[in-house]
Amino acid sequence: MESLTDTAGAEVIATFEQQVRSPHPAYYIGSGKAEELRSVVASSGASLVIFDEDLSPVQGQNLEDTLGVRVMDRTELIIDIFALRARTAEAKMQVELAQLQYLMPRLTRMWNHLSRIRGGIGLRGPGETQLETDRRTIRRKISDLKRRLEKVARQREIERKGRVGEFRVALVGYTNAGKSSILAGLSGSDLFVEDRLFATLDPATRAVDLGEGFHALVTDTVGFIRKLPHHLVASFGATLEEANEADLLCNVVDVSFERWEEQYEVVEGVLAELHFNPKGRLVVFNKVDRLTHTEQAAIEQRAAALLDAHVFTSTVEPTGLEPLRTKLRETIRRRWSIVTLTIPASAGGVLAEIYREGEVLTREEGGTSIRLTARLPADALGRLRARDGVAIEAPAA
Repeated sequence: MESLTDTAGAEVIATFEQQVRSPHPAYYIGSGKAEELRSVVASSGASLVIFDEDLSPVQGQNLEDTLGVRVMDRTELIIDIFALRARTAEAKMQVELAQLQYLMPRLTRMWNHLSRIRGGIGLRGPGETQLETDRRTIRRKISDLKRRLEKVARQREIERKGRVGEFRVALVGYTNAGKSSILAGLSGSDLFVEDRLFATLDPATRAVDLGEGFHALVTDTVGFIRKLPHHLVASFGATLEEANEADLLCNVVDVSFERWEEQYEVVEGVLAELHFNPKGRLVVFNKVDRLTHTEQAAIEQRAAALLDAHVFTSTVEPTGLEPLRTKLRETIRRRWSIVTLTIPASAGGVLAEIYREGEVLTREEGGTSIRLTARLPADALGRLRARDGVAIEAPAA
């Protein structure tokens, strides 16, 4: 919560904790604790109180009346950070939809804020002008945003169909796990990278040369977080579909974080909630450069017991991403078909295409023909079947 608050641009001057077995219907915390919190607010000079839980509209209104300052809950804070970070038109639409859906039942309280507050955390970004309109206008705006985002989803589907034959990799993970740094390191692209929560919201796809003639399209997606607001999950559905359609889904984990297993489980939980069913999975343990050899050995032992496919990476060390490149090449190889081809010796262009598109395992010269055993991707194999004079036997054993 302190990291989220800092990302939103506020300074934490005091913290207040209480174990609550069942939320109080009026304040979430107990009424006595609410009075105690009022004293903390007064003595600390705080102008904003942020709860790490979701508050009902009634609870938020009662707390503000008691405390005399602005009150936000976890969902509102995260949505506000997304509003701060949104840069593209699509991201702004997604954030605006999440804002309006969250604020719809809270309009009365928000109108009270607007009468005395302008700007600041929780009141900025796309959609803030809608708080001054009535519920009917907001419902119409929500419907319009959903239609526009559905159009974006259809456009993404068309783009994905145009990538048939390409090996697609999607990077998912807890926010600030280093997904953007990995994509920048693999592709050499100049991507925005910052050591803060939700530094990037917009998905970025880059063509990556994996070496040895292998290539992939790698997409960086929005980061996840504990108790990710459902409004945001729904709003960013079109963006996250990119990850669900990938050939390989990489769950990037900040292995230097003490409770990395919790973050891994959070991401896996969100993926399960979204009914993700990717063709392949890989866990990428990032920031290994921050570990001692003893710590890394212990985590490697733990990972081997828990996970089948995993790899350790670093975006700081010169060769820190080579293990990931190797793993991606191996994954692509496993998806290719091994076939035996016979081509005319004079078909130099076809021979060059086979070497360029695939991996030649054996080669036999036969005077007027050349016999090859090669590992080839499906699209290249389809093109070769249509070539005159090329004979392709059943996949080799």
